[in-house]
Amino acid sequence: MKKYFFLFATVAAAAVFSCNTQPKNNADGAAQSSEDSGSVKLVDQDAFSDTLNGKMVSIFYLRNNGIEASVTNYGGRLVNLIVPDANGKMTDVCMSTSNFKDLYSTDNNFGATIGRYGNRIANGKFKLDGVEYTLPQNNGKNTLHGGPNGFHNVVWDPKQLNDSTLELTYLSKDGEMGFPGNLNVKVTYTLTSDRELKLSYEATTDKPTVCNLTNHTYFNLNGGGTITNHILQLNADEYTPIDSTFIPLGKNETVKGTPFDFTTPAAIGARIDEKNTQLENGKGYDHNFVIRGTGFRKAGELKGDKSGITMEIFTVEPGIQVYVGNFMKGTVPLKYGMKDDYRTAICLETQHYPDSPNQPSFPSTTLKPGEVYKTVTTYKFSK
Repeated sequence: MKKYFFLFATVAAAAVFSCNTQPKNNADGAAQSSEDSGSVKLVDQDAFSDTLNGKMVSIFYLRNNGIEASVTNYGGRLVNLIVPDANGKMTDVCMSTSNFKDLYSTDNNFGATIGRYGNRIANGKFKLDGVEYTLPQNNGKNTLHGGPNGFHNVVWDPKQLNDSTLELTYLSKDGEMGFPGNLNVKVTYTLTSDRELKLSYEATTDKPTVCNLTNHTYFNLNGGGTITNHILQLNADEYTPIDSTFIPLGKNETVKGTPFDFTTPAAIGARIDEKNTQLENGKGYDHNFVIRGTGFRKAGELKGDKSGITMEIFTVEPGIQVYVGNFMKGTVPLKYGMKDDYRTAICLETQHYPDSPNQPSFPSTTLKPGEVYKTVTTYKFSK
C-alpha cells in the first residue's frame, strides 16, 4: 500500500518554489489566474505541497500568451488549463481536484501521464522475444494504464525550465508492474506562444520492452456541465471494435454508417444512446479511432457549445482513444465545487492501439535498447 505523509506547506514552498512560479493571490490566499476577475483560479500551492513515499509532491505553474496551466509531479498530472472563451472570459477546461489529497484518493487518472502502457493489455499478459510477462490485473482480468501503480501514481522528478516549460523525469525499474527493462522516461509540458499545450515524451530502455505513453486529461471546454453537446470532429475513417471487457477484436472497421462517424462535426451525444453493440460494450464511446495519415498531423477538434472554445488535437500517434466519462459517478469533489458527474468530461488520449503487444496486426509498441521512443501531441486553443 502506498504511504501518505503530510509535510508542512511552508517547508515545501520554501524548498521548491521561486517567486516567478507562483500565481497571484487574492484576498483569501487562493491562487488566482492573472487574467481573471476571480471566478477561475489556479490551484493553491499549499494544497499540493506534501510527500508520498518519501518524495516531495509539488505544483508548478506555466504561462504563455494569455493561457495558464498548473501541473503536479504526482503522476505528471495537468491540474489547471485556463484559456479565454469566445467572449474573452477565462475558462478552466481541465477537470481535476483542488488538492493533492483528493487527487490521490481517486482512481480516475485526472490529468495523468499514463504508462508504461496506456490503455489495456488483455489478461495482464504479453509475450516479447518468446518470454511471457505477467502484469497486475486492475481492470477485471486485464491490465489498464500500466497497472495500479503505473506512471499516474508515482512522483516524478521535476525541473521547471522557464515560465512556460516543465520537464518531468522518472526511472521505471526493471520488473516494475511486471514490465521488463529499466525505462528512463521524460515528459515535457510546454505552453507555446500559439496557445498550445504541447506534450513531448521520450524514453529509453536497457532491455526489450513495450512502451505506450499518453495523457489522461479530462476536458470540458465549457468549464463544466454535460459534455454531450460539445461538437467533435475526428480525422478517422476507422475505429477499433472491442469486446465487453474493452479488448480489441483484432480488426479495425469503418466508421461509415455507424454512430462512430465523426468525420464531419457532430454533437457527442447525438447518437450515443443508439442501439449498437459497440456502444453497449463501451457503455458509450470508449474506443480507439484510427487517425488518418502518418507523421505529425491533425487528429481532430472539439468545440464547446457554450464557450465557443475550439481545441484542435495534433499528434504523431496512430490512434486516439475517445472516452466520454461513462464511468463518472459524481462522487469525487473537483475544483470550483463541482463533482465528477456522469459524462461531464471527455478524454482524447493520443496513443497506440489497445492490447497491441497481443495483436500482431496493430502498429508495434516494442522498444529495444539503443532506440529512443519519441512522440508529441499538442492541444491548440482558439475562439
